[in-house]
Amino acid sequence: MSFECPQEVIGDLEKLLTDEEYEEYDVIIRTGENEKEIHAHSFILRIRSQYFRTAFFNKLYEKKDGKFIFKKPDIPPQLFETILRFIYCGKVDLTKLQGLDILKLLMVANEINIPTLIHYIQEYLTKHQYEFLQQNPIEILETVYQYETFTQLRNFCLEKICVEPDILFKSDQFISLKAPLLELFLKRDDLLMDEIIIWESLIKWCLAQHTNISQDPTQWNKEEIIIMERAIHRFIPLIRFYYISSKDFVTKVYPFREIMPKDLISNILIFRMAPDEKINVDIHVQPPRQLTNNIDSIIINQKHVAIFANWIDRKLCKFKLLYRASRDGNTNTAFHEKCDNKGATIVIVKIKNSEQIVGGYNPLNWDSSGEYKLTYDSFLFSFTDRNNFHSAKVGYSYGDVRPIGCHGSHGPIFGYSDRGKDFNFYGKTWFSDVNHCYPNVDIPKNFKADDYEVFQVNKN
Repeated sequence: MSFECPQEVIGDLEKLLTDEEYEEYDVIIRTGENEKEIHAHSFILRIRSQYFRTAFFNKLYEKKDGKFIFKKPDIPPQLFETILRFIYCGKVDLTKLQGLDILKLLMVANEINIPTLIHYIQEYLTKHQYEFLQQNPIEILETVYQYETFTQLRNFCLEKICVEPDILFKSDQFISLKAPLLELFLKRDDLLMDEIIIWESLIKWCLAQHTNISQDPTQWNKEEIIIMERAIHRFIPLIRFYYISSKDFVTKVYPFREIMPKDLISNILIFRMAPDEKINVDIHVQPPRQLTNNIDSIIINQKHVAIFANWIDRKLCKFKLLYRASRDGNTNTAFHEKCDNKGATIVIVKIKNSEQIVGGYNPLNWDSSGEYKLTYDSFLFSFTDRNNFHSAKVGYSYGDVRPIGCHGSHGPIFGYSDRGKDFNFYGKTWFSDVNHCYPNVDIPKNFKADDYEVFQVNKN
């Protein structure tokens, strides 16, 4: 039978720090501007701290009267005493410290190289000091960004600001943000801001770095254009220009064309003016923001969502699962119960025993009215191989009077003519009889599905 009494051992070790009876110290640590002396024991420091173990090995100390002397003028005595107490007995009380002091303590723990304490302080800050983190986002981020070991706190701050970007982007301190940190934010998919607002914020930041340059780009001379081009160059690839509306592009982006790559401007103009070429352009663009790990699907992934968003409106879209045949019932009734009167939706079907997916987008409501609806914005699509994004095809409505059909006896109906329907579900089978309202996108004539899903599409 074994017996342990760790608390008794911890209590005895703590006495080495607090009781005058145990003054047989051999280490003096001079801390703070006034070099307050703190006493310690070399054998404990060697065992409990890699930092001190290395310092003793490399003789990074002075020695006088048999005492090892270390100087730490940049560490306040109170913080070093807190660190030393943790080294001796594994105890630390952060409730008595203000947020800024806790952050300073974290930096001291990093300097003294105590991984357990580094982890605990970060955990405490993220759980109990949110108000402090919110009030000082730039100072904290610029501090933790310098330390590789502060990943927990850094990720927390980044994620919180991405969810609530006004904390940073509408702060007076935003324009003083260092370039690497700004770059870090612009790279993130979960930055919850409209892309045009991100662009305007970037322009604001660049101009703030060169206050002598006019905010009106039409007033810039050649030298000022070069200066601004250099300021913005590293950030241009991080802006998702294809998710900015045509109106905003013309009025808020195009005026700055002199500081943007000429081929980028050309590609965006082609994208806007030649919709039939959108596959060749869109297929290589970054996915829209806000969609990371945000698609509840057993058929598609985020890259598909990015392509669909481009086809729909070239803007951010949120996809909310309304219906899954395997979950809700593979019937016309189940489809209408889940999907009627929910606004714009996209239907995605996986063909049985195949990697091909097909479907269509309806910008209008589904219902059971027995009527057909007119729209130019609906489309049909196909991926011959859902894992090969270059296999995608899309075909938009010709504007015929019957591109969308709403009948309770059928599931989704895309297109109708006297000779049949372009794409529809009936009797547990999918049919593509004609290409009347939509171009041919290689949807099979008839097939069974492994499953199909319908998502509500919310445009931001």
